[in-house]
Amino acid sequence: MGIDKQYAIIFVQVIIMFIKRYINAILIILGTFSVLLGVIGIFIPVLPTTPFLLLAAACYTRGSKKLYERLINHPVLGEYIKNYREGRGIPLKAKIISISLLWLTIGFSVLFVIENLLLRLLLIIIAICVTIHIVTIKTMSSGSQ
Repeated sequence: MGIDKQYAIIFVQVIIMFIKRYINAILIILGTFSVLLGVIGIFIPVLPTTPFLLLAAACYTRGSKKLYERLINHPVLGEYIKNYREGRGIPLKAKIISISLLWLTIGFSVLFVIENLLLRLLLIIIAICVTIHIVTIKTMSSGSQ
């Protein structure tokens, strides 16, 4: 075995030891970063909220029970996770707002900010795909909101 392979094996072993030793801290950091992205996603329609909050919940499940409970019981963020878990869907008002904001921000960018035609087309394709995704998600009935 060459020296380079030995160093690579030792490097991988050190990384594995580091991960095993600090897994809870890594999961808490990853979970907190996911919560941050999820919160930003509430205000920026292109960034999905629920997947990041689900990732945060998964990280907190193993990394910190206290943070998991705080996330699940949060009056706003916890609802995203609970609604997804229970298959209730998204409220109609949230769908309308998110699709409207999506098209307003993408439209503004395409018309006034981005000059490159390929980037414009890419943004429009992304907006179409996100719109289709939002429309196909179950709409929450007014009684369960």
